[in-house]
Amino acid sequence: MIRIRGEKDLGIGAIYLALGLVGFIVARDYSFGTAGRMGPGYFPTVISSLLIVFGIATIGKGLLRDGQPLGSINWKGLTLVTFSVCAFGFLLEAAGLVAALLVLILICAAASERFRFDIRAVVGVVALVVFCVAVFVEGLGLPMPIFGEWFK
Repeated sequence: MIRIRGEKDLGIGAIYLALGLVGFIVARDYSFGTAGRMGPGYFPTVISSLLIVFGIATIGKGLLRDGQPLGSINWKGLTLVTFSVCAFGFLLEAAGLVAALLVLILICAAASERFRFDIRAVVGVVALVVFCVAVFVEGLGLPMPIFGEWFK
């Protein structure tokens, strides 16, 4: 009989392993390419492989070392983070990247019991939105509207 010594490590390791396997299976339908000329399957395959390795290592840690037991599930946080990602996907085209990011960040922040909306939070949100627009739209040239149809 295998004794589980670290429930949290075993649980997160299983999640990493499952996500890595799903990503690896999905990415195998894309061409891989080379390191110098990456195909569309290169990045997902590499990231999925790393998730699989980390998952196996974390599961091993959960089986070999004492760790923390699983606690209760934070339903509020789980619900708000899931809702924020769905809202981001819904708002991206219609409202644009800036509005979608603002909604995503503020809903995710509401999941924390320690978050306080003060001047530091406002500066952090503005800096994160500007950084994301600069990197993803301007730097990488991803075809995302900065401001969507709702604001035109």
